[in-house]
Amino acid sequence: MLYKLAQEKPFKPQKYFSIDRVFRNESLDSTHLAEFHQVEGLVADRGLSLSNLIGTIKTFFTRIGVDDVKFKPAYNPYTEPSMEIFGYSKELKKWIEIGNSGMFRPEMLAPMGLPEDVTVIAWGLSLERPTMIKYGYKNIRDLFGHKVKLDLIYNNPLCRY
Repeated sequence: MLYKLAQEKPFKPQKYFSIDRVFRNESLDSTHLAEFHQVEGLVADRGLSLSNLIGTIKTFFTRIGVDDVKFKPAYNPYTEPSMEIFGYSKELKKWIEIGNSGMFRPEMLAPMGLPEDVTVIAWGLSLERPTMIKYGYKNIRDLFGHKVKLDLIYNNPLCRY
């Protein structure tokens, strides 16, 4: 998608957003699943900074009801700076990692042909962990399978803005 964006002349700022189901070779526990839903987004524009990335992520989580988020520096091979995103669970009384984010490194963007002054901020977020925090679940596995409590579905609207 970034390569296609770079081919469009003149450059126009763009936002991309996707939701998909992903698989990771994870050991299952109360906060990890092998399959989960991931939200990915990126913004390509001139003049973007780390504060734009942090503000975008905070706004996203506030709108879905997770108000207490913090960031921790992290390493990702394609972004610098990079940050892990944590949300606080009052029920578990601990911070839970809910995503990862960063600013694409210039050497990743140059081969695609984007102008040198274009910055790309990006993030990947799990949907299940914020759902745990929002609705007070202690075990992520309670969101799936034959034991799921259907009152969560019946008693809550699908979207909150």
